[in-house]
Amino acid sequence: MIKVLITRKIPQRGIQLLEEAGYKLTIYTEKRSLPQKELIELCKNNDALLSAGSNKLNAHFFEECSHLKAVALMSVGYDNVDIEAATSYKIPVSNTPDVLSNATSDVAFLLMLAVSRNAFQMHKRIERGGWSFFEPTTNLGIELKGKTLGVFGLGRIGVELAKKAKAAYEMNVIYHNRNRNTEAEEILDAKYVSFDQLLAESDVLSVHANLSNETKNLFNGSAFEKMKRSALFINTARGGLHNEADLINAIQNKTIWGAGLDVTNPEPMDKDNPLLNLPNVCVLPHIGSATEETRDKMAVMAADNLIAALSNKVMPQIINREVYNSNH
Repeated sequence: MIKVLITRKIPQRGIQLLEEAGYKLTIYTEKRSLPQKELIELCKNNDALLSAGSNKLNAHFFEECSHLKAVALMSVGYDNVDIEAATSYKIPVSNTPDVLSNATSDVAFLLMLAVSRNAFQMHKRIERGGWSFFEPTTNLGIELKGKTLGVFGLGRIGVELAKKAKAAYEMNVIYHNRNRNTEAEEILDAKYVSFDQLLAESDVLSVHANLSNETKNLFNGSAFEKMKRSALFINTARGGLHNEADLINAIQNKTIWGAGLDVTNPEPMDKDNPLLNLPNVCVLPHIGSATEETRDKMAVMAADNLIAALSNKVMPQIINREVYNSNH
């Protein structure tokens, strides 16, 4: 019997598909991250891995677990996986793209609006008993109508956010990608700009790029200095894209107006992090894909990918397609 390790409790629809395929499942249910040593030991007794969460699958992992027939990620991002190492051991790796674009763009939109009105801190003020005397010059936010939305990484999620921003607030859209997205330009009337232009012209700068050596800490003190003092910085992609110490300084020194984060650096965020109590800052615990509908779809997609690989078929959402060559 084929044995599959699942690193977290996932929606039942995914589990059901794997059980119906006849696989024996081991589901790790402890509410803590699996240390790599323990993950390797568990994998040695299984034929395939469904990885939920940010498990570190590096070269050492694949060397120790070269017997695995497949790895299915229940995520879009795969910056925690050494794809080159997986490929060298002929292990196909898949992810779950597309299905979470709408849910994640909803969270980016939520953060954009919440930051613009300092909503989280205003709620805390009520909890502290601070809702008292009305002053017309206090508790002021920023309106979004007609402003410029800058998108770093105009892919599926960025496009969905831009659609919402245009429909709700008639926002202008500018973007910076490694390559131009001409289809999105037509749909959104979006303008391609340089990275420095993106920083200088955005009223709201929303990040939707993958984490890589080129993008790590890209949004640092130097970048924030080039932004408008009235600008909002939104990150729902990966915490490693921004330098958190520099972001704290930028908010404290009023280099930028505010920030909304669904991802942090490091993650999870410490409860004493200054960002949690700074004005015009809203932080969420990485809930971009956290809807019942989206998590169900992610679990099903991950299961379907594993079932394909274990049936000697190409994984539908394969990342390292080169493993499927004549010798595979």
